[in-house]
Amino acid sequence: MSSPKFATLRYTALRIGLFLASFAVVWVLAYFRIIPIAVAGSNFVWLLLLAIVISAPLSFVLLRKQRDAMSEQIVAKVDRQRERLTANRSSEDDL
Repeated sequence: MSSPKFATLRYTALRIGLFLASFAVVWVLAYFRIIPIAVAGSNFVWLLLLAIVISAPLSFVLLRKQRDAMSEQIVAKVDRQRERLTANRSSEDDL
């Protein structure tokens, strides 16, 4: 497995990839007229919205491990910042 240092980047890249795959599937379905091509002339927006609606629950289920790794990375970073702030406050109080 990759370094936990890049968990946020990996999760974001996988989210974008899943969205693009969903968009490609929706586009193919529209191309072969399995789903309606346009709603009042807004074909591209319709396809984007449909891809978003499809990719959101898929990413929730399929990217659980990556999301957990990303949250651990963020929590660790916030804890380090909190410790620095506490150390700075205590050093200012000593003056």
